[in-house]
Amino acid sequence: MMKKAFYIFANKKILKYLLITISILLLVILNSYKNKTPLKIKRKDKTSEIKKLIQKADFLFDNKPDSSYFYYNKAIQLCDPKLDYLEDYIYSLISIAEIQQNASNYNASEETLTKTLPYLKKLKNPKFTYNVYTITAYNYYNKYDNTSAINYHIKALKLAKKPFKKAEILNDIANIYIGEEKYKKAVQILEPINTLEIKHDTDSLRTINHYAMLLDNLGFCYYKLGNPKALKYLTESLKIKLKYKRDFELMTTYRYLAIFYEKSNLKLSKIYAQKSYTTACAVNNATFKANGLALLIQKTEGNELKKYSLAYIKIIDSLITNRSKAQNQFAYIKYDSKKDRKENLQLKSQKAENELQIEKQKSRNLISSVIIIFALGIIIFLYYYLTSKSKKDKNEAIYKSEMQISRKLHDELANDVYQTLTFAQNRDIELIEHKDQLLNNLQVIYSRARNISKENSTIITDENYSIALKEMISEFNDPNINFILNGLETISWNEIEKNKKITVYRVLQELLVNTKKHSDASLIGITFKKTDQSVTVSYTENGKGCDLNNVTFRNGLQNIENRILAIKGKINIDSQPNKGFKVFFKFPL
Repeated sequence: MMKKAFYIFANKKILKYLLITISILLLVILNSYKNKTPLKIKRKDKTSEIKKLIQKADFLFDNKPDSSYFYYNKAIQLCDPKLDYLEDYIYSLISIAEIQQNASNYNASEETLTKTLPYLKKLKNPKFTYNVYTITAYNYYNKYDNTSAINYHIKALKLAKKPFKKAEILNDIANIYIGEEKYKKAVQILEPINTLEIKHDTDSLRTINHYAMLLDNLGFCYYKLGNPKALKYLTESLKIKLKYKRDFELMTTYRYLAIFYEKSNLKLSKIYAQKSYTTACAVNNATFKANGLALLIQKTEGNELKKYSLAYIKIIDSLITNRSKAQNQFAYIKYDSKKDRKENLQLKSQKAENELQIEKQKSRNLISSVIIIFALGIIIFLYYYLTSKSKKDKNEAIYKSEMQISRKLHDELANDVYQTLTFAQNRDIELIEHKDQLLNNLQVIYSRARNISKENSTIITDENYSIALKEMISEFNDPNINFILNGLETISWNEIEKNKKITVYRVLQELLVNTKKHSDASLIGITFKKTDQSVTVSYTENGKGCDLNNVTFRNGLQNIENRILAIKGKINIDSQPNKGFKVFFKFPL
């Protein structure tokens, strides 16, 4: 990847002198190394080692997720450079995201998946993208964002090739509608699947299990809609699961039957609720235990009610404690892996230094002296230069802002207004088609004027700033663009200066405008991170990218860079044609 950090200087002569100074420094450094022949280190193929780590992690995935997490992390560390081991790198990230999801750490799972975004288009096999979409959908579902969950299930559905996989996704979507009590919508999805009798290519038990779940969902929906076929479907599902001893899946059937008999046969309803709880205890699933106890609490009284209530409280406390322990364990493993990686890098660096010829002390001292003098000169120059130019920069910023508004009014509105006036003068606007065209033209003019107004309107900077920022970002939402927003709520915006909040808002707004106009991106990720001294914002999109050497494009980024520099921040832009676009900037608190 090509990385560039841009620093804007208005005075071209000063920039010329700086380049000459830098060239002299490079000549001195090159001269000091002219008699040295660097050792070429052959890159080791780590494929076999990575595969072994992934096999260990896969083996431990179900029973020892913390150990599985550890080995996936080890594999990720070895995937360097990532493009050489791309499928292993993406697979390990997806597996870690799934482990985090199983531990109910949905935000961490989503954050892990964002690391895959820049690489998904580079993969030939769509199954990885399918898995990313599916796990993301489950994360949103568990965070009660059903709209986003359905959207990502639909994205996964478009990538699914086999009928059975499509049927599983549709069943997941139907489950969401059942949770929203939209039973008719769920039935419209489930009935066609039931009619087709779709089978898995190789796993007959998976086919049977899917069919039984389908019967459960249809039976429950029919019950809620008053369809007499409900009991038939639930009973048939129960027979299948009992026959094949599908204890884990039996819990749902027992629960649905307990609900089915709530009004008609309270005694039988209680029996099924008890069976749901007993089965959950047998498979040792805390979540289903809690669900079973919740049903029993509704159907008992007296000492039984007290007994089940105390058990329910104990289970909930246990769930919270275990999830917290799991999250802490993963955090410790992540920290430990980073520490190991740092130590390994230090050892590699030390080994490389031993393999290379050591510089003579005199040459090193000379280079150090030149660098120190050069650095001091740059610091002194920048201090006086930026101080003397601060007032001028502010005036220029105001002038550029006014020119930008003027240019947009001229380029985007004037022509539309002129054409609309000409149309009104030369057409009979009493005709319906002419009247509709005139109204459409006026709507376009209104939309353009509103957009220009919003881009230059007053920004909310009080306690509602994060809401205003989210609303601005959501205005760029598009059926063809997917957003992943992380860390916004972790920033204490009330502690940040007003001008810095305005800068963040405007910079993201300009980046989103540029992306929508020029990039053709389908995924945009925006991540906020806070340290003790600064706030870092990363903006990543997978569009067609650009050539940063292009003068026209560099000029287009000057406004963004000036804004960040004005709040004493730093900005780094990374892009190549057809390889996406990244912007990283940070500013002090």
